[in-house]
Order: sequence, then C-alpha cells, then structure tokens
Amino acid sequence: MGERYQGIMNKILDYVPKTDQILSPAALVISGTIILLMTGFTAIVVVVLVPVLILLSPLLIPIGALLFVTVAGLFSVGFLGLVAFFGVSWLYNYVNGRKPLGSDQVDYACKRVVDTASHVKGYAWEYGGYLHGKLREAAPGA
Repeated sequence: MGERYQGIMNKILDYVPKTDQILSPAALVISGTIILLMTGFTAIVVVVLVPVLILLSPLLIPIGALLFVTVAGLFSVGFLGLVAFFGVSWLYNYVNGRKPLGSDQVDYACKRVVDTASHVKGYAWEYGGYLHGKLREAAPGA
C-alpha cells in the first residue's frame, strides 16, 4: 500500500507548478504595473508642469543661472582652499625634511634643472668666444 501511495503522490507532484513558474509571471506583472503607473504619472506631470514652466521661465532661468554661478563659485573656492592648504602642508613637510609623497620626483627635477643649467653655461662659454670672433669677422669695424 505504501508504494501505491508513493505513486499517487508522484503524479500529484508532477502537476504542482515549480517556484520559477510562479515567480516569473508574478515579477513580470509587478514590473509591468510599476512601469505603467510611472508612465501615467510622468504624462500627468508633463501636462501640468509644462505650461507652468513656460509661464515662469522668464523668472526661473535667471534665478537658476544665479544659483548655478553661486554654487559653482562656492565649490570652486572651497576646492581651491583645500588645494592651497594641502599644497602649503606638503611644502612645509618638504622644507622640514619629512619627505612627503612625491618629494623624490621634485628632488630629481631640481637636479635635472641644475644639470641642464650647468650644461648650457658650459656650452655658452665654449661657443660664446666662437660667435664673438665671427661677429668681428662680419663687421671688422665694430
């Protein structure tokens, strides 16, 4: 009798829907309803607000521009203040020998500038007399 009961249960379970068979259409119906409601709400807002925006645009555009310039100015002043603070802090640490991040690159750049200046000075000493002599040949009375 137990086997007969198992056979009946297996036949019943064959007709019971699986969870993905239930959840897929439910998710589709829920998301479709939300999209439909949002579309209707958007249409109503557009129909109501567009005439109001058109009527108030001579006031809203200058106010918006003024707010934009004010907020952008405040953000830029704050950002430049932070940059100045961190720059002075970095310079203070560099001068005091604490070796902040990037100081090795600054040292290397300074060394390259000094080396280039010394090479240019040597080149000028070497070829300066040559050019001075050529100038006397070109204009003997000068």
